[in-house]
Parts: sequence; structure tokens; C-alpha cells
Amino acid sequence: MLYYLHQLLDIHLFFYISVRAGFAFFISFCLTLFLLPRYIAWAKTRKAGQPINKYVPAHEEKQHTPTMGGAIFIFSTVVATLLTARLDNLYVLGGLLTLVGFAAVGLKDDLGKVLSGDNLQGLTARGKMGLLILVSTAVALLLIYGAHFPTDFYVPFYKKPLFTMGLWAVPFWVLVMIATSNAVNLTDGLDGLATVPSVIALGTLGIIVYITGHAFFSSYLLLPNIKGVGEVSILAAALAGGLLGFLWYNCYPAEIFMGDTGSLAIGAFLAYLAILGKSEVLLILIGIIFVIETVSVILQVGSWKIRQKRVFLMAPIHHHFEMKQWPENKIIVRFWMIAFLANLLALITLKIR
Repeated sequence: MLYYLHQLLDIHLFFYISVRAGFAFFISFCLTLFLLPRYIAWAKTRKAGQPINKYVPAHEEKQHTPTMGGAIFIFSTVVATLLTARLDNLYVLGGLLTLVGFAAVGLKDDLGKVLSGDNLQGLTARGKMGLLILVSTAVALLLIYGAHFPTDFYVPFYKKPLFTMGLWAVPFWVLVMIATSNAVNLTDGLDGLATVPSVIALGTLGIIVYITGHAFFSSYLLLPNIKGVGEVSILAAALAGGLLGFLWYNCYPAEIFMGDTGSLAIGAFLAYLAILGKSEVLLILIGIIFVIETVSVILQVGSWKIRQKRVFLMAPIHHHFEMKQWPENKIIVRFWMIAFLANLLALITLKIR
């Protein structure tokens, strides 16, 4: 809406992506802060609480904490985007499809768990994966056939593409989106643990996407220039604002959890930003906490199946530190610090080419 006010009323300020991104951030932040306490009160009366995994006894006191808070900050993000971004931009529409599609799958899974009162209920693994593949494939096809998005594959420190993926980009992008969404989902096990690294990653990827869409900055940093993708940084700012509003109630001790509704959508959108910014490989560093959490689960499961021995006391790795009697807030803040440092390194790599 702000962009069209620029055209209608000749308010040149609203032409700039950076200005509209700032408005999107604060609209989403304020709307989330307004809606969340009302949702928390409603969820408590409806007993829409988070069932706790019986294998994590240290979290028994968190039983019945309201969940599905992701629906609130996703809603706020969508509203803020509709008010500030260009809606004739296919990359923005792809971002909205990513957020809403993955959030819908997560919401269906969360509802199954809440209604059954069992954390192991909800969608079956096969059903959930099928829906995630369906949504991510739709997004990938929109990029290739709708936006004619280039399929060149880039790596850090090298200014030219290694090769062109062609239609192989579709399964690759689907893999990146599903892997990242599940990685964030695994990380969302402590109060605020997934929230702050997500905000930091959104900041980094938002900058990269903005640069990629900017002719001068992309040329100066020897990054690929793709016209129109910079508009998606407004959506990244809106989601970051919504997540900060959510953190107000999600920080330790949490009054609400995001559930799969939020974590799956966040992870998929981070992957979408990485795809637009030709930073799929750099996403490993940007989302280092999510990578560590996922690798810890892979190592634990693999070691148990092969050797019948555990690598960690419990996986994902944040539970390992809980078992070692680390206070929960200490684990959380230390993971936040690692995420911040890793993202600084990721931004530094943009200049080294």
C-alpha cells in the first residue's frame, strides 16, 4: 500500500525499499505485541497448550503452555507486507506462499497434537513430508516458470557461478527448503532458542537479498544482480519484527511457544531468502545453530543404529547440555552468541571474492 501511495500522491519517501522495510518491521512488531496477549488468554481458556514429550522430564513444568503462537507473527508479517510491499512482485508473492503454505502444514500438525494431548500425534511423518514437498515444489516452480529466476549455482568467495542447474534447481531448492524448515523445527526446544537466531539470520539474508536486487551494491561486491528480488527484504523485515514481538512473550520463562506453525514457516522462508540471494551454501554458516542441532540428531540416530551407543546424553544437542545441568537460560544465550558471531562472518564473506 505504501508503494502505491508513492505513485498516487507522489510521496517519494515510500519509493525506497529501506523505508518500507522499516515500516513493515514496526507494523509487524506492534501488531504481534497487540495480538499475542489476547491469543494467550484465549488459548488458556481453550486449553490449547503444548503437550510435552515424555522423554524430556525437565520440561514438565512447561506442560499446557499455550502453543501455535507462530500463527500470530505469521499473520502480522502478512498484514505488514500487504501494507508496505509491491504486490505485483512475483518474488514477494513467492515469499508469502512460502510463509503461509509451511505455516498451514505446521498448524495442521500442531492442532493434531493439541487436540490429542500427545506430542507424538499430529500429522504422520509421511503425510507431513508430502505436504512440505508439495508447497516447496509450488514455490520452486513459481520461481522458474513465473519469475524466470536464474538457476546459476554460486559458492562463497567466488564471483562467478560454478554451473547452471536448469530444472535440477527444483529438487535442489525443495531439498534446501525442507531441510532448513525441519532444522529450525528441531531447534525450537527451549524458550527463545530458535527465535533470536532466526531474527539474526533474517537480518543477514535480508541484507544479501537487498544487495542482490540493487544494481550498484551488487556490482561493487561482485554479487549477482537479479532485478526485483530486493523487494523481498521488506518481507524479511516484517518477519523479523513479528519475531521480536513474539520474543517479548517467548523469552525465558516462555508464556507461549511458536509450535510447528512458526518454526516450519521460518525455516522455509530463510531457505527462500538464501535461494533468492544465491546463498544456499552460505546458509550453512548463517543458520549454524540450526545446522548444529540437526547434525547432533543425525549423529545420535546414526550412532545408535550402527553401534548401539549414544554420542550425546540426549539429542538435539540443547537437551544434551540440559542433561549436563546447564541452566536453560545459559544454554539459550550462548547459542544466541554463536549465531550472532556466525552471521558476522557470513557478512564478511560478501567482501572476500
